[in-house]
Amino acid sequence: MKLAFLGLGTMGYPMAGHLQKADHDVCVYNRTRAKAQQWVEEYGGTLADTPAQAAAGADIVFSCVGNDADLRQVVVGEQGAFCGMKAGALLVDHTTASADVARELDLAAQAQGFHFIDAPVSGGQAGAQNGQLSIMCGGAADAFAQVEAVMAAYGKSIRLLGAAGSGQLAKMVNQICVAGAVQGLAEAVHFAKRSGLDGRAVFDVIRHGAAGSWQMDNRHEAMLDGEFDFGFAVDWMRKDLGITLDEARNNGARLPLTALLDQFYGDVQAMGGGRWDTCSLVKRLEQD
Repeated sequence: MKLAFLGLGTMGYPMAGHLQKADHDVCVYNRTRAKAQQWVEEYGGTLADTPAQAAAGADIVFSCVGNDADLRQVVVGEQGAFCGMKAGALLVDHTTASADVARELDLAAQAQGFHFIDAPVSGGQAGAQNGQLSIMCGGAADAFAQVEAVMAAYGKSIRLLGAAGSGQLAKMVNQICVAGAVQGLAEAVHFAKRSGLDGRAVFDVIRHGAAGSWQMDNRHEAMLDGEFDFGFAVDWMRKDLGITLDEARNNGARLPLTALLDQFYGDVQAMGGGRWDTCSLVKRLEQD
């Protein structure tokens, strides 16, 4: 299948690689051309100078960029993907963005004879590298049917959750859960340290019980060691929580804990930790 992939960041780079390794013909575009050249040298495929050139002739175009503005630029901007896509082609967006921009792009796609699926992912850099992402999708069932098997190259759990925008709303649910779990673990680590306990021994016991979670399995040692230079960055989480809180204001949902955690992550940014992993929430508890 002829595919295009727009955006070769932390997530997009390995995701596009999985598609090429699955014997698809992938053309990539990245704002920094050197990154696209590096990808071609590693995986094969081809590169393009604009999203429109990458999308030309593709059956499916994938995007994974930074935010709403970046997404609009690569899809409907000057030389965006919609300028090059053929009639009936499908654009699948893996960006974590607002539900509003997903609905906007879905309408724009329909007006031009294209199909659109919003498909944000969860699983972090490791999930992208290992092809083990959870993919939350919004859009038409027939369009989803065209791409589900293709996304299996990097997804372990792929689900259509409703009309356009539903994938983004589901990602907001995911981030609410993640932020709460990280703060709970941070407080537990902080309490264990203050109590003079052997943190590794404690978490080795309790992670097998009701308190266990992905965050506990994968982040308690980083918190205990104070090592945060990896993983999902605080800046990205604040972006995601901002989108979530905006949506909550629109739909009337009450998110007091999420709003508080957004402030806590703001504190970490003020400490210079914008690029630290989100488990750095424990750092603000350790400040005198």
